[in-house]
Amino acid sequence: MENSNSSVSAFIADSKQALLKPEEYYSAMSTEGGIGPPIIKALIYGVIAGLFNMIWGFLQLSAVGGAMGGLFGGAVGFLALILTPIGALIGLFIGAVVILILVAIASGKTDFEPILHVQASLMVIMPVSAFLNVFSAIHPILGSLLSLAVNLYLLLMLFNAMTKTLGAKVDTSKIIMYVLAGLLILFFFIGMATRRAARTFMRDFENIDFSEQLDKRSNIPFGENTYTDFISDYEKRS
Repeated sequence: MENSNSSVSAFIADSKQALLKPEEYYSAMSTEGGIGPPIIKALIYGVIAGLFNMIWGFLQLSAVGGAMGGLFGGAVGFLALILTPIGALIGLFIGAVVILILVAIASGKTDFEPILHVQASLMVIMPVSAFLNVFSAIHPILGSLLSLAVNLYLLLMLFNAMTKTLGAKVDTSKIIMYVLAGLLILFFFIGMATRRAARTFMRDFENIDFSEQLDKRSNIPFGENTYTDFISDYEKRS
């Protein structure tokens, strides 16, 4: 029991240092011990993230859970508890391959086992991201901003992991991080524009008087020019 408590305390302390003091953590990080510890760590982070997703789903406080409604929102939350740890395990190996490519570009160490340890430590961000999903229910833009901030901070952690633990070149790693940060910001604005366009379309769609459309076409055989006329009317209203 005492050993179990000490293991839990050590895991929490390790996770806190990786999250809050990444430079110190990755300067002294151990990458030995086989692939077992990274797998266990990734599964733990996945379960914690899944619990948050399940809670938000049941309370309809996440973007998906709220959109699906009470019964289906709860079902989505329950599925999240099952699927999130599975996704974490898959993400562990996919993320390690991505880091392997980035480290190779930056002339760092490309041994897969240390990279797997690094990827597992970076997955501490999963529960944080899952917890912050609740803000998407408050306002989608707030949720998107927080998601962007979390991903940018993850890049900072990755930079320290690449340069401190995996011996990648600092200047090359900086360039990689700048490019990835730029892509994140670009996708953020693309997502904002897409959401605004979809909202505008739905608002215009709801304002269309379908009874008027039916009256105009009451004498037209079914399917004849109806789609073309509908689009034409919509463009005129826009």
